[in-house]
Amino acid sequence: MNWKTVVFIVLVPSILGIGGVAYDLTHAPGHGATTTDNHVPAAPPMPKKPPVAPTNSTPETPSANLTNGTPGTPPPTPAGPNASQPSPTNLQELINASNRFAMEMFSNLSNDRDNLFFSPYSIFTALGMTYEGARNQTADEMRSVFHFPADNQTRWSLFFSLINKLDAKDAGSLLATASALWVQNDFRLLDEFLNVTTAYYKAEVANVDTAGDPEGSRVTINTWVENHTCGKIKDLIPQGIIDRNTRLVLTNAIYFKGDWLKQFNVSLTEERNFHPDAKTTVKAQMMALLPKAGATDSLESMLTPQKLNEWRGNLTQTRVDVYFPKFKLETKYYLKENLSKMGMPTAFSNTADFSGMNGYPRLYIAEVIHQGFVAVDEQGTEAAAATAVVMKDTSCIEPPVPVFNVDHPFIFIIQERDTGNILFMGKLVDPTR
Repeated sequence: MNWKTVVFIVLVPSILGIGGVAYDLTHAPGHGATTTDNHVPAAPPMPKKPPVAPTNSTPETPSANLTNGTPGTPPPTPAGPNASQPSPTNLQELINASNRFAMEMFSNLSNDRDNLFFSPYSIFTALGMTYEGARNQTADEMRSVFHFPADNQTRWSLFFSLINKLDAKDAGSLLATASALWVQNDFRLLDEFLNVTTAYYKAEVANVDTAGDPEGSRVTINTWVENHTCGKIKDLIPQGIIDRNTRLVLTNAIYFKGDWLKQFNVSLTEERNFHPDAKTTVKAQMMALLPKAGATDSLESMLTPQKLNEWRGNLTQTRVDVYFPKFKLETKYYLKENLSKMGMPTAFSNTADFSGMNGYPRLYIAEVIHQGFVAVDEQGTEAAAATAVVMKDTSCIEPPVPVFNVDHPFIFIIQERDTGNILFMGKLVDPTR
């Protein structure tokens, strides 16, 4: 990739409204392939016995000859509040759709107590692959939440262009992404689904033994994620998430490292006051000066893709004295409830329809797990994130366990099982007496 710089934008409330500062990040000399601490390492070999994939190799420029009959037919145009939104038709419109989702996801995750950090791109791409197998109402709701292009070929071509634009072409690049499908050994995916995800989303495909060795499968997937995030995202999928009912896990990982174009002087870093809110003051290692304090909720309510583009367009280059806090954030989110509330509950239910993956509507999303890491210091910024979409068989969904809460007086009987003979009987009114 030929980027010279990446922009780090800071938006904060101030007395006059919104204050904004943009800083350039650049791939500095010395971060090339020979520097093992700073480049993204090659992933370990994929597990043996890959699932049956399309016989033709992934084309350099994917062709448009994928079948248009069921299950390759694009789902119908969604109904609901987002139905009137225009479907993206070019790369910038797809990026706008991704940014729109980013703002909506941010709003859904944000609260007044916790730090927040996530990769909208990683979630957007992982669920984009998942969407390729969705049909009917499941697809309607997913497209409504993510604003995906409705037309198959348009969506495939735009995702291919976006991933190519971001994907690092050599070990010295500062940005790298990767996707993978992890398939239960005896679970057959449709060729159409494999064609789309491998050719257009550039996903690797591998078998794992989730039925016989769920823990080993979890370790294998987590190791892949860790290697594709330079060791920053560890244990993405916790114990217990993958079990014998897991059929497919879709993953995306993204890693970035860049130095400030003009680096901060380490010797000038000092402890200064930082104000989480109007009543609280904490000490922080400061490298930069922010506008006067104000409530962030008003800023969040104004934050839209259009506003962000407007603010970016108003940025001008000028010399400023900067004091900025050093920080490191490590976050983890389980997005099932968030995405359900945002408008796609069917994908997580036993009525989900992902028949575009294997021909049968028996899959559902058990969980979407997202983990992020970001560190900002005098030298620059390092960030990584990964997303896992864990899919299970709907026939394995267990009914909710009824609650039997004995919190008031009751009669009890001890009875012999075979004959029904009452052996003991009593009543409890107050267990403290």
